[in-house]
Amino acid sequence: MAQTIGAKTICTTCPYCGTGCGVLATPDGRGGLSVKGDTAHPANLGRLCSKGSALGETVSLEGRALDPVFRGSRIKWDDALDLVAAKFLEAVDEHGPDSVAFYVSGQILTEDYYVANKLMKGYLGSANIDTNSRLCMASSVAGHKRAFGTDTVPGTYEDLEEADLVVLVGSNLAWCHPVLYQRLVLAKKMNPALKVVNIDPRRTATSDIADLHLSVRPDGDVALFNGLLAQIVDRGAEDRDWIDAHVSGAGQAIATAQAGDPAESGLSAEDLAQFYDLWIGTEKVVTMYSQGVNQSSCGADKVNAILNCHLATGRIGRPGMGPFSVTGQPNAMGGREVGGLANMLACHLDIENAAHRDAVQEAWGSPRICDHAGLKAVDLFSACGEGRIKALWIMGTNPAVSLPDAEAVSQAIARVPFVVVSDVLAETDTTRLADLVLPALAWGEKSGTVTNSERMISRQRALLPAPGQARADWQIIAQVADRMGWGDHFAYDSAAEIFREYAALSGLGKRFDRDFDISGLKDITDAAYDAFQPIRWPVAEPGAEGGRFFADGQFYHADKRARMLPVAAPAVQDLPRGFHLNSGRIRDQWHTMTRTGRSARLSQHLGEPFVEIHPEDAKAQGLGPADLARLTSDTGEAILRVLITDRAARGSVFVPIHWTLATGAAGRVGPLVQEVTDPVSGQPASKQGRVDVALFSAAWYGFAASSATCRSARPYWSVARTATGWSAELAGLRAPRDWEAEARYTLGLETGTASLLEDPRKGTVRVAIHDEAGVLQGLFFAATRPVEVARRHAVEMIGTKVAAVEALAGRPGSDRPDPGATVCSCYTVGVNTLRAAVAGGADTVEKLGRATCAGTNCGSCKPELQALIDAMSNTSKVAAE
Repeated sequence: MAQTIGAKTICTTCPYCGTGCGVLATPDGRGGLSVKGDTAHPANLGRLCSKGSALGETVSLEGRALDPVFRGSRIKWDDALDLVAAKFLEAVDEHGPDSVAFYVSGQILTEDYYVANKLMKGYLGSANIDTNSRLCMASSVAGHKRAFGTDTVPGTYEDLEEADLVVLVGSNLAWCHPVLYQRLVLAKKMNPALKVVNIDPRRTATSDIADLHLSVRPDGDVALFNGLLAQIVDRGAEDRDWIDAHVSGAGQAIATAQAGDPAESGLSAEDLAQFYDLWIGTEKVVTMYSQGVNQSSCGADKVNAILNCHLATGRIGRPGMGPFSVTGQPNAMGGREVGGLANMLACHLDIENAAHRDAVQEAWGSPRICDHAGLKAVDLFSACGEGRIKALWIMGTNPAVSLPDAEAVSQAIARVPFVVVSDVLAETDTTRLADLVLPALAWGEKSGTVTNSERMISRQRALLPAPGQARADWQIIAQVADRMGWGDHFAYDSAAEIFREYAALSGLGKRFDRDFDISGLKDITDAAYDAFQPIRWPVAEPGAEGGRFFADGQFYHADKRARMLPVAAPAVQDLPRGFHLNSGRIRDQWHTMTRTGRSARLSQHLGEPFVEIHPEDAKAQGLGPADLARLTSDTGEAILRVLITDRAARGSVFVPIHWTLATGAAGRVGPLVQEVTDPVSGQPASKQGRVDVALFSAAWYGFAASSATCRSARPYWSVARTATGWSAELAGLRAPRDWEAEARYTLGLETGTASLLEDPRKGTVRVAIHDEAGVLQGLFFAATRPVEVARRHAVEMIGTKVAAVEALAGRPGSDRPDPGATVCSCYTVGVNTLRAAVAGGADTVEKLGRATCAGTNCGSCKPELQALIDAMSNTSKVAAE
């Protein structure tokens, strides 16, 4: 796989989830680029999801941080770097090393992570460096270390094709890791005997591939897998020879499991028996888990309950079998490897081990090294609020949105005397709180390595020139270190030089019998680094790619044995009132939308914040379709669009995490989530909480489409990018006195001719604004109920010469069918187009793809296509009866 294909095409890696897909990107010479999947990359074999396919639409410089800015004024880089160095050294001198902290990101590259970790732990002398990856996979790290002795992912993606049973636990794979989901779909097609079990309180798009969906009670996973372990033993299915030779702690773990009650999982005896029969009766089983396991107050115990079952049966490290943690971020694994977490040293070494600390300090030649674990994410920001952190550096992440109790986090950041934020955007919820904002390189501009969920190291490469004064994160950190007096130890000329140092350091793995070792790459040349091809660690010798771990029964505890842990299921807690709160991602958006929110087509599928609620629960709360609901918890509130669906479990609601002060202030979920963490891993319980849900009784509701950026001061609003500009959903508590003024403000249009149509009897208002040439620039619709308007049609009229009467109609004429809400983002295929095709005989996903192209690119929408076909088929059957 060469770096350059033809004249300009460059091989790089997607910046989204931990799948780590290879991308072929071709710059167009005008600041844009086209992308397609890299068929030679082993992670995706040419596939890309909707987000990856739209990368070329997200590289504009709109809103970018292009200069260092101190308290609102641009300053020179030298002055900015001097300021950071002085403030951090001043804090260390006056208050000690633990008065400073870094909070970094799974979005930065391994080389960036490495340099930040080195500066904080080896030179400033504190372990107060943590990462937003704490929010997605820390419980898995803790579970791995307790069971294996190291944070080791045993298997590879090929195990999905090798398995006869794949159990997905707390993972909406179809939406959150779509390429892995498509690999699984293909594996099931090639091997019809392959069974899939989906364990999730919600029925999701992933459930559509499942032979068995288990709607487990929130946090019922420990009871479920303890029940499995007990059944393994009761049926004589444990591998006693394996346990005797390679595992410690089995007796106590089994006794604890046998003492538990599987019914506490919330599942019926029939469902439990069916699952246990499948798991026990199938040797080649992969248990793949993600945030539904990790983001819990008992997340580490959930992980170990899963690992216990694989260790008890010896189903680990062999083709088609083993536990598999799927990471959420593109470089969460890279951060784990370099010690980017507050409780780890580089290269999977331990802070608590004096020999490990001495070896790392010697290799770094550093004046000091941290001797105790630092503050994990939630505790770190609590310390900020308590005044214990005097200087804070946030890199490539937005904790004012993403952390639990986000309002308190914002207040805590504001209390820190000196806050510096390195980011690609000038304005985020977090940069608004910074003293100093430093412009960093974004994906497509920076160069380095990332590691995916299966330990595959790949290159991200620069495709576009650095904009303005933006710099690589590692360069910024190294230049600050130079001003602190340690320039000789941070005198890097390239990311390749950092990688060589890091690879050499990993050779300590051999000395201390650790799993992570890429010392076979320590002599890589600049040219070889530029041409770097994906390789899975460990790489102890040049060219010797790693494979699966633990098939030989050798683990990384001192006695070489694995550990089975006794983990008790948490007590079942029925809520006295309210609903369980579950949060997560949606198909086409990523984190806080700093990148995906730039793509018009990605913003058309589920384009505003919503709450998913079961029909019976909605009825009990007086909620109807498209109503707005106010969710309140002990820490905050949100206002969200109501989505009524029987995919939601009774007593639970689901909310997406993506909206911010910039895209929908009332739709932010972070304020709802309380600061509850796993006591072992420190990971927040973002899928565990309680909220009250009630109707938000607005006096009026609105929809707007504009060529300009929409805005609102109303209690509910959200904005989304469109192909013709922006759209907005909004609601107010009082009808404005001047509807034209309201429309102009919302649409961001001060000039132009306004046409207004008001019907007081129906309670509707419609405003169209044209420019002098008669081109429609904005549309505004308001009503006393959620606005019924053909939104896509309204958006598509913006920028066209259309008469006011036609524009105000809000619906297309009979000669122009309304395609409806977007289902397939890749080809912008609407639900009405799909319904027409199904009615015309396209009664399978394949036929629907041939008729409309939907589902024929990334495949992420295929579950929704099948659901539409099924719904229309059921409706036809009912009508016939």
